[in-house]
Amino acid sequence: MGDVLAGFHTAWEFESDSVLIRFERGIRTPKLLQALGERRIPLEAIAGVKVAAGKRGTVVLQAVPRPGADPLMEAAAGQLKETSDPYRLVLPADREILAEYYADELRTLLAEDPGPAERFLVAPPEAPLQFKAYDGKASFDGKAVSFRWSWTGASSAKWKAGDQSFPITGLSGVEWRSPEVFEGHLRLLHRDPAGAAQPAQPDQDPAAVIFGLGYGPVHESLPFAASVLAAVRAAGPAPAVGPAARRDPADIAERIRHLGELHEAGLVTDEEFSTKKAELLAEL
Repeated sequence: MGDVLAGFHTAWEFESDSVLIRFERGIRTPKLLQALGERRIPLEAIAGVKVAAGKRGTVVLQAVPRPGADPLMEAAAGQLKETSDPYRLVLPADREILAEYYADELRTLLAEDPGPAERFLVAPPEAPLQFKAYDGKASFDGKAVSFRWSWTGASSAKWKAGDQSFPITGLSGVEWRSPEVFEGHLRLLHRDPAGAAQPAQPDQDPAAVIFGLGYGPVHESLPFAASVLAAVRAAGPAPAVGPAARRDPADIAERIRHLGELHEAGLVTDEEFSTKKAELLAEL
């Protein structure tokens, strides 16, 4: 196609086999998109495309990523805010006909019902990467993830375990929980299912760092998680993992008590309290 369609903070350049998405650097551009800079999305990594009315006189051209094709979206696991979705192009409403035209052009190039991808098709953010979490500093050099604990935030369990280094070959995956929600964290999942079970709570797990206000922001921790996840997948399949061990009821009770204290202090909303309490009770 060879055309460029520019919207608010983002421009799409249409090529014969891909879409090059460029993000502006500016105060109004979400920080995650600024950090990504630009991304080339192969057409085989797109499952579909749609056009819908946006907010405040806009129209949105939305690409639907193919499951399993993009390490960033796999790591995000549906937790991104709409404004930070790198697959959205927001345009003035009077460009709806143009948006529909490009959507139709793309649809003619996409495979019909491609199904989940067997490997990542979109390039991950490049290592080295690092970010500061609440209880330590995380770094990734492409071969190993390192956690260096903070003397002000790390739990005694993490201090006792000492600073950590995890070779990619020993990992089976990554668990990212957005810093914009309660109990945000980045946890590395062990490859060996026969090894010792990981602590249930990330603040006690030497293979995890926890987030907090101003720590582990999305634009730093999510690209980090995506890069690690891509490296883990490239290292080869992990052995099957058995069912997770059930939590100690006493630990569940303690977590609910602490959650109630946060709720009474106004640090957790009614909805967050009810949701998290239900999740904890479900682990019994």
